[in-house]
Amino acid sequence: MPPKNKGGGRAKAAEPQKEPPKQPQTIRELEWQRYYDTNPYQKTYEELGLHGMTPADRQAYLNQEYLKPGAAKTLSNKAQKELWKQLNESSLPLRSLPRPRDNHWGHDKNGRDIGDYTIEEYKSHEAKTTKLLNLFFQSQAFKAKREKASSGDGYLVGDTVTPFTCTEEDVEREKTRRKEMAELQQDLYSVKTDPYALDPEWDDVVPIPQVEPEGALAAIAYPDEYAEAMSYLRAVMAVKEYTPRCLRLTERIISLNPAHYTVWLYRFAIIKALNISIPDEIEWLNDVSLTYIKNYQIWNHRQLLLDHYYPTIVTSPTEVAALGASERQFLERMLEEDTKNYHVWSYRQYLVRKLGLWDDEERQSVEAMLREDVRNNSAWSHRFFVAFSNPAYATPGSHATEADPNVPADVVDREVAYAQAKILLASQNQSPWNYLKGALVKGGRKLGSAREFAEQFVGNLGGGDAEEVRSSHALDLLAEIYAEAGEKEKADLALRRLGEKWDRIRRGYWEYRRKMLEQD
Repeated sequence: MPPKNKGGGRAKAAEPQKEPPKQPQTIRELEWQRYYDTNPYQKTYEELGLHGMTPADRQAYLNQEYLKPGAAKTLSNKAQKELWKQLNESSLPLRSLPRPRDNHWGHDKNGRDIGDYTIEEYKSHEAKTTKLLNLFFQSQAFKAKREKASSGDGYLVGDTVTPFTCTEEDVEREKTRRKEMAELQQDLYSVKTDPYALDPEWDDVVPIPQVEPEGALAAIAYPDEYAEAMSYLRAVMAVKEYTPRCLRLTERIISLNPAHYTVWLYRFAIIKALNISIPDEIEWLNDVSLTYIKNYQIWNHRQLLLDHYYPTIVTSPTEVAALGASERQFLERMLEEDTKNYHVWSYRQYLVRKLGLWDDEERQSVEAMLREDVRNNSAWSHRFFVAFSNPAYATPGSHATEADPNVPADVVDREVAYAQAKILLASQNQSPWNYLKGALVKGGRKLGSAREFAEQFVGNLGGGDAEEVRSSHALDLLAEIYAEAGEKEKADLALRRLGEKWDRIRRGYWEYRRKMLEQD
């Protein structure tokens, strides 16, 4: 008989191949994977419950509770032996991780849950955090070392006491270290580190922040950089510190707010205390002035500098002349930027008085500006000041609109001729007409001395269509000339025609002048 087929009639079907476990993508998934790896029956329990598990799995799950510290000691010796036998058969890990807590990872600077980081992102985050912590400890060690060096402490090397030292190289390394810390804090937590907190030079200063009154209706929203610099300024001003670092601090604040009057005064106090070179400070101030051309505090500071510097050079005509020349050159450059800058012209008058710049060069400098723009009323005003306030002949305290018998006739003649020449270039320009009138008054001369000159700009006054007026300012001056000469009818006609035709926009003013004429 043929042998029986012991293998049966059918071949055994191959078992389906299990898919490899899915690799964790985030740090949270990795944490849960490690939890389930050390608690191998936990997932089955969560999916099937205790009654859905096989007897062996159920027993292994329950036995795992006895792996907790001290739990097995509650059993008898016999039960403990049976427990360890079952634990060995089920290959349970002797130590298991606790169940992960929700949201324990925290959030990053953008509000993202750190648990959602990829594994590579988390490694990078941890590396930065560790580096920041190490840098912090190094920075603390630097501070301790510097404090010991300052107090003169030392350490034993054999039998020799070696003093602690803090070198410039140490300080530079600390600056670099703090910059790294600031970058990491910004990257990790969006925390911006104040610039002065990065500089070891300012470690001894406790900043005094701005305190707004409670319930302030309009608290000023200072930029962080400005508020931080000002908090250090308050601290050093409170103790009246006048040092190079304070000078640098004022420079920084001025770059942020050049109109801060108190900072300028503090800077000047530092300059005096440290006996800083005034020419060097003026050179720095020149660049600031060209950047902020409309700033008043700059020119007040410049005036304080000259008041402080002038007594030290007053006995040297050469140095005074050099200072005057350099200042005039800079003012001309400033006026190229803005020919009618009030602050510059005011300072120029101060400079002329202070250094005695009443010479022809100052007058010629102004003449050059008037050749460029004959309508520059600021330049006309300065020329009048130079011509009629010269202490070499002008009466001290003489008002600009009153006669001064001490002004030489040749000066009056020169200024009258100059004004008339400029009027011929632009007869409707009010500035030279005002200047002409002012020069005549200052020289104690009758306005009528300019009658012939003014009348050339007016023809056939009141003659209807034949009337010709080439300058309303000439007609205005003629009204005063006629009134001065007692020719009230002609003066009234001139004022009436100004209101009716030649300067209608100021008709009310001309009518007022006519009434005043009647009262004289």
